Amino acid sequence: MKFKIAICDDEQNQIDYMASIVASWSAHAGHNCEIRTFASAEAFLFEYEEDKAFDILLLDIEMENMNGIELAKRIRKDHNRAEIIFITSHFEFVWEGYEVDALHYLTKPLSAEKLTQVLSKAADKLSVEPPSVVISCDGETLKLYESDILYAEAFLHYIVIHTKDNEYKIKEPISVFKNKVSDDFYRIHRSYLVSLKYITRISRTSVTIGNAALPLSRGKYDDINRAFIEHN
Repeated sequence: MKFKIAICDDEQNQIDYMASIVASWSAHAGHNCEIRTFASAEAFLFEYEEDKAFDILLLDIEMENMNGIELAKRIRKDHNRAEIIFITSHFEFVWEGYEVDALHYLTKPLSAEKLTQVLSKAADKLSVEPPSVVISCDGETLKLYESDILYAEAFLHYIVIHTKDNEYKIKEPISVFKNKVSDDFYRIHRSYLVSLKYITRISRTSVTIGNAALPLSRGKYDDINRAFIEHN
């Protein structure tokens, strides 16, 4: 397959190092890769405005002016499904990365073996259509990609599916909807089904996704933590 890969880092030695790893991986895996390098988020955006067809993004988080997290948020506003790999020296940014559906975090000093593994994971995800679910809403049949769904909320005989940009009200039990989606979703409460990838905080009584603090059923704290860790 052919992939367009961007490397964005404000340290030239890191750019050169990552580019060499990507080139080696490309040759061994048999992928035709176009590698583009950028010394700042602003430089990337300048080209991105003309051509948004990037498949894999290697983004340094700690860049001057616009950092890697801010750049990723800007890209996701376009509903761009590129696989994002963050490079960082600090763990405190990890929670923010889930807001932009990051594929993985890699810490410096960067391991060539680990980066190769993550690149292969990204290529595997890009080679198939993202998981989706078909719903009937307001007389229309719609396909929702699982990666866009934050959580589902039950109200008597219908549920509301909350996505990044919209809400969809459908007449269906939450238990039926749960069977339609993958194991990326977890039933935290009889009225709530959440995407594990968008969880930003777990407490004894609630699970936070974005600005929403959703109730966590008693006795599920250990299970949801285990599911979250295994998923990520």
